[in-house]
Amino acid sequence: MTRLLGVLLMVGALYAVDMISFPTAFTTDNHQILARRLGYYGVLTLGVGALIVSGGIDLSIGSLVGLGAVAFGYLMSEKHWSPLPAAAVVVAGSVCVGLFHGLLVTRLRLQPFLVTLCGLFMYRGLARGLSLKTINLPHESVQPRAEWLREVLVSDKTLGFPHILWLLAGLTVLVAVVMHVSVYGRYWYAIGYNEQAARYAGIATDRHKIAAYVLCSTFAGIGGVLFLLEFRSATPSSAGELFELYAITGAVLGGCSLRGGEGTVLGMVLGAAVLPLLSQICNLSEHIGSELEYTVIGGALLMATISNELVTRFSLRRARA
Repeated sequence: MTRLLGVLLMVGALYAVDMISFPTAFTTDNHQILARRLGYYGVLTLGVGALIVSGGIDLSIGSLVGLGAVAFGYLMSEKHWSPLPAAAVVVAGSVCVGLFHGLLVTRLRLQPFLVTLCGLFMYRGLARGLSLKTINLPHESVQPRAEWLREVLVSDKTLGFPHILWLLAGLTVLVAVVMHVSVYGRYWYAIGYNEQAARYAGIATDRHKIAAYVLCSTFAGIGGVLFLLEFRSATPSSAGELFELYAITGAVLGGCSLRGGEGTVLGMVLGAAVLPLLSQICNLSEHIGSELEYTVIGGALLMATISNELVTRFSLRRARA
C-alpha cells in the first residue's frame, strides 16, 4: 500500500508539473495523446510486470515489438493479407517466442538475462530481414480495413477516452484476475519469492514460469500490432527500440521488485503512467530537451530500484525486530 501511494503521488506531482509549467499541455488534444501513450506503454508494462513478479526478466521486448510491427505491415502490404488474420499471426508468433524463452529457461536452465538478450538481437535481425525499408500502414486503396482496425483499437474514442486506453483497461482486469484472484497468480508470487520453496510445496514451477514468459511475449506482440496502428509506420532498425526500458521502468516504478515475488497490477499501470508524463516534460522543457529523455527515464529506474531495495531492507528489519 505504501508503494502504491508513493507512485500515485509521483504521477500526481508529474502531472501538476506538466500542466503548470507548459500551458500547451493543458489541452484536450494533449490529454488524448497522454492517454494513448499510457494505453500503449501500459500493455507492455503489464506483460513484463507479471513476468518480473514470477522471478523472470525479458530484455527482448523492444525488438519483439519492432518485429511484430514490421511483420504486421509486411503481411498487409506485401502479401495483401487482411488486418485481422495478419494481427492474429503476429500474436500467435509472439506466443511461440514466449514458449521458446520459457523452455530455454526451465528445461535447459539458461539464465533469463542471456536468453532474452540473445532474443533482442535475433528479433531485430529478423525484422531487418523482412524489410530494409520503412513499413507503412497500408493506404485504404491497398488494404481498406487497415484504417478501420486503427480506429477500432487506437484512435476512436468512447466516453471521451481513446480505445487503446479501454483496451488497456480490459487487459488490466484480465491480468488482475489472474494475478490477484486465481491460484495461478498465487503460484507466480510464490515462485518469484522463493522458487525452491514453491517447488517443495508441490507447485509445477517450470510450467508456471513458461506461462509467465508466454504472457509477456504475447503482450509484446500485441504491442507490435498497436505500434504500427498508432504511429502508422515502423522502421525495422529502430521500431520499438529501448521499449524494454520503458516497460521495465514502469513495472519497477509501480512496485515490482526485480528479485521477484512483489508487485501489483494497479501499481504497474500507475508506473506506466509516469512514462508519458516524463517524456512530455523532457520534450517540452527548454532546460532538459528530448536528447536527455533516456537519461531521465534511466535515472527514474535507478531511483525506483534504490527505493525498492531500501523499503525491502526496512521491512526485513521490522520483521526481525
